[in-house]
Amino acid sequence: MGLTPASEFLEGFPVFREAPGSLVAEVLASSTRKSFPAGLRLYSEGDSCHGIAFLLSGEIRVYKSGESGREITLYEIGVGETCILNASCILSGRYYPANAVAVEGGSMLLVPSAEFRRLVAKYAEMRTFVFDLLSQRLTSVMELIEEVAFGRLDERLMEYLTEKSEDGMLRATHQKIASDLGTSREVVSRILKEFERKGSLTLSRNLVTINTR
Repeated sequence: MGLTPASEFLEGFPVFREAPGSLVAEVLASSTRKSFPAGLRLYSEGDSCHGIAFLLSGEIRVYKSGESGREITLYEIGVGETCILNASCILSGRYYPANAVAVEGGSMLLVPSAEFRRLVAKYAEMRTFVFDLLSQRLTSVMELIEEVAFGRLDERLMEYLTEKSEDGMLRATHQKIASDLGTSREVVSRILKEFERKGSLTLSRNLVTINTR
């Protein structure tokens, strides 16, 4: 027996379990459930934001592209999250300032912009959700700026993996690697995922496999 829409939403977004039932009911009533495949481009820089996605499954990568074609990941959106740039775009009436693409296929609840603004204005719990996510993302992006501006951590990380691995494999948690390099687990995880996306290595639980060509 499958989950009800309300149960599915609260399982993905436990932060709303203590919220008024009317908030959950209004999110469900105003939203459309949509599935998306891996590789789907959800936003391009400069797009208008007609709605906001509450992610039930899958993963979305938000990134910026330079004129040279080089990309840098700002953050990734997982289950129980939404895109804070999307929220900012809707609340400020501005255009989307980055790119968003599905890394893994999944499903979402898509809430129209006008309904999202209404829910933020009406419910303190929705405002808290947005502000908490904003705080998390701001910390993440600040770490990214520090990484880019003050050190080539990607080079240090690859040197570390090469030195510590045996037969191209390293068994270690992302936290252990981060501690050894004097940085945060989130930054290490982001760079490892970038390496994997480019085909330099393969990630599995507590295992990094360097791909040889």
